[in-house]
Amino acid sequence: MHIGLIGGIGPASTEYYYRALTKRHAAAGQRLSLTIANAHAPELVANMEAANVSGQAECFAGYVNQLRAGGCEAVALSSMGAHFCIKELEAVSSLPVISAIPSLESHFLTMGVTRVGVLGTTSVMQSKLYGIGSVEVIVPPAEELGKVHSNYIAMALSGAATDDQRRFFGSAGLNLYRDRGAEVIVLGGTDLFLAFKGREGDYGYPIVDSALIHAEAIARVAMGTI
Repeated sequence: MHIGLIGGIGPASTEYYYRALTKRHAAAGQRLSLTIANAHAPELVANMEAANVSGQAECFAGYVNQLRAGGCEAVALSSMGAHFCIKELEAVSSLPVISAIPSLESHFLTMGVTRVGVLGTTSVMQSKLYGIGSVEVIVPPAEELGKVHSNYIAMALSGAATDDQRRFFGSAGLNLYRDRGAEVIVLGGTDLFLAFKGREGDYGYPIVDSALIHAEAIARVAMGTI
């Protein structure tokens, strides 16, 4: 199946999805058919922070139409933050949307966990992973949500993590795990790999990368294995 990916939100996560999809297809001996539409990250951030759900859904719908015209048969967003308008996008999209939410929920059920900590944008954290109901979702204290969000957005827009950001997110995850009872820490922002990748064992807690879980689900659809 020809997959359309709405990327650029941010650029690093788009590349991360692309690498994950090509790796999965290569392992299966299959050829990846993929087209990427480059969305405007600052526009997404502005709409997220203004809770402009319908406006962002319509914006994404335009990219879906572009991808459909290019032959795509299903689409996905390369951003967990962008899922704040996923229901509204599904309602207006001219193609099926491969959401990250069901694949994350299935992954938690397979793991057998009941309490997960999440880091990401304010929309991801305040919605408790967009209402996933099979687990209890633990988030940082209210007074820390803004700092987590601002650090994440700065990292996503720059496409790189500073040492201070790596330390900040590592500590925030540890607080959720050690002090708030989370069994695993979910990287609920698809750019969080910038802070964690290659250093997962340094933090002292198990990690679930939402981008990789989502990319695996996209690959299964692309290869017709679901």
